[in-house]
Amino acid sequence: MAMLTSIPSWEYQDIALPRGTSREAARQLLTGAADTGRWELATSRVYPDGRRAVTLRRRVYRVTRTD
Repeated sequence: MAMLTSIPSWEYQDIALPRGTSREAARQLLTGAADTGRWELATSRVYPDGRRAVTLRRRVYRVTRTD
């Protein structure tokens, strides 16, 4: 009998938020992505000029057959 095993890997999405984006607007955007697409926050960076760079990730399972 063949067994199936899953190997988790990650899918990433980069989001750039322009200068002047409020914390509340950024929170709403990221919360919506988390709720609808099962994304989670991987990294968040705020630059001195006010820009924000956010990387989201979600787990992708690829099923491989083992015989």
